[in-house]
Amino acid sequence: MSMKGVLLVDFLERGTTINSERYCQTLQNLRRTIQNKRRGKLRMKILLFHDNARPHTANRTHEVLESFKWELFPHPPYSPDLAPSDYHLFPTMKKWLATQHFDDDLQLQEEVTNWLKMQSGKFYEEGIAKLINRYQKCLILNGDYVEK
Repeated sequence: MSMKGVLLVDFLERGTTINSERYCQTLQNLRRTIQNKRRGKLRMKILLFHDNARPHTANRTHEVLESFKWELFPHPPYSPDLAPSDYHLFPTMKKWLATQHFDDDLQLQEEVTNWLKMQSGKFYEEGIAKLINRYQKCLILNGDYVEK
């Protein structure tokens, strides 16, 4: 998720979990997507904000990010409420999903992708803007869990 919207949608196959190898593949896909959709952006500073999940902290992941020259925005441990997808994107999507019916996984994936594309730039800007306030609270609490 960026200030302008979702750059890449990547669904895992049913029954699979994310690991460092898969996450690195997704990062490489993201880099290609930025190169294609946001021309010239890769020459600028890329600031990536992700949590401290194992695939994100693995040595291989760090190697990939270093090769891209992307900067990591620090994510304090034990602060799950700092991910804009968790506090902004998913709750809104969940409300929409509650009113939908899908015949199969493929239809679900197509409709979710369309829903993400239909959200306004302002919607994504609001989610990122909320991060500033949440991050400041987290820093004031020395990285402790931030309540809603």
